[in-house]
Amino acid sequence: MKTQINVRINGQERTDEVEPRLLLIHYLREVIGLKGPHIGCETSICGACTVALNGKTVKSCALLAVQADGQDIVTVEGLATDGQLHPVQEAFWNEHGLQCGFCTPGMLMTTRELIERNPQPTDEEIRHGLEGNLCRCTGYQHIVNAVKSAAAKVGG
Repeated sequence: MKTQINVRINGQERTDEVEPRLLLIHYLREVIGLKGPHIGCETSICGACTVALNGKTVKSCALLAVQADGQDIVTVEGLATDGQLHPVQEAFWNEHGLQCGFCTPGMLMTTRELIERNPQPTDEEIRHGLEGNLCRCTGYQHIVNAVKSAAAKVGG
């Protein structure tokens, strides 16, 4: 038995039939074809699957697609506008806030919400804000630098 859901993903309205047990991450990747949110731990620990649901970051491996019915979802693919990188994406690029890139979509989405809530975060606030996103490559300092750079561009 399938259930119909209606969602807005990166500004586009979608109606799809899904199994009630389908995780949001699998809906985004397998049904919609978005490859930005990554499947990492599937236990909501690593943050690689992070997306914005109605403006608030959530781990899409911990939600069912049916729970997103009627909601607005933004994935990392939805950050850039008209081919222009979002300031957060630009900052990660310029500050070398990524290496292998696996954690990057989740880091970008979390950073976006972090600097919306706190336009001038301290290093400690940045590290606390990113606690739900794990990176095995960078050592985090370049990520912290990228967040500070993005905050300066976005928050002034």
